[in-house]
Amino acid sequence: MSQGSSEKTEKASPKKKRDAREKGEVHKSADLASAMMLFFLFGTLKIGFEGFVLSMQAYVKRSLGTTVAELAKNLTGAVAVSAYRDTLFMVLPVILPLFLVAMICAAMVHLIQIGPMFVPSRLKPDFGKISPFQGIKRIFSPTTLVEMSKSIVKIIILGWIIYKYLKNGMGSFPQMIYADVGGAFLQIMSACFSMGVMIGLALVAFAAVDVLYQWWKYEKDLMMTKQEVKEENKQTEGDPQIKGKIRQKQRRMSAMRMMRSIPDADVVVTNPTHFAVALRYKESEDNAPVVIAKGQDYLALRMKEKAAKHSVTIVENKPVARALYASCEVGDEIPPELYQAIADILIYVYRTINAR
Repeated sequence: MSQGSSEKTEKASPKKKRDAREKGEVHKSADLASAMMLFFLFGTLKIGFEGFVLSMQAYVKRSLGTTVAELAKNLTGAVAVSAYRDTLFMVLPVILPLFLVAMICAAMVHLIQIGPMFVPSRLKPDFGKISPFQGIKRIFSPTTLVEMSKSIVKIIILGWIIYKYLKNGMGSFPQMIYADVGGAFLQIMSACFSMGVMIGLALVAFAAVDVLYQWWKYEKDLMMTKQEVKEENKQTEGDPQIKGKIRQKQRRMSAMRMMRSIPDADVVVTNPTHFAVALRYKESEDNAPVVIAKGQDYLALRMKEKAAKHSVTIVENKPVARALYASCEVGDEIPPELYQAIADILIYVYRTINAR
């Protein structure tokens, strides 16, 4: 029995998922982010290929031109700083858009997967992560084996695409001997960028499968035992024993309020032993007789004792008492189908009172 109760057979509750998210535990695929970043990076290079190559040509000509020799002859600190600044201003406009695309793509993929989230606790250093024992456990864990298998699959995909592109390009590469350097360079770079786009696209398809795996693993890791579900219900809804005591106390207080209202009743209709219903009818206030107290068994006996003590008329009528107890709550007016029966009882009560 104890072994069965420790098995995680229940789905994670919304509360457990919220708690896990607050700790930074969410399901996301790092492979999807890297694959999308690679795809968009090479896609951007492919689209802006001509501008990128022209910018790089201008940079190479300026860097390897005659000015380099002149700078070397008169090299000073100020000259070096100036040359570095010029190089930076030439290179940054070329590479910054690529870095910006990669950063925006990675951020968007993470945002789509997990939504906006900030977990300060993740910023705290965790020295357990550098423990050799914990490291050995992670190396031989099932998660590590799965990640290694995924890496092998990605290498196979990468190798197959590279092989296909090299095989298709084997016929055109030897002809580049007769082409000028610039033309051969453009052709090789175009083939490389196309290959990069295909690699990124293949990895995106692979990462889509990884997203499903990460979701399945997340749900599996968060599964709960039956005992955990019970404990959580106690925390969120309260201990059943405490709730039972509260309900018992509420019933006791309700009974006390009803007993205090018995002296205001015009009549108490009884079963005679199992049910008792106290009715009040004030013509100036009530549209119909109102149930001000009702009870069963012991409480019914107490109500009759209270009614006798305060000279409230007690009428024995089994069907009416049962009907009132079943259809009315304290504070309700009697239903129309009981008007005639209650009217007859009240007439009898008023006649009895007047006869006294």
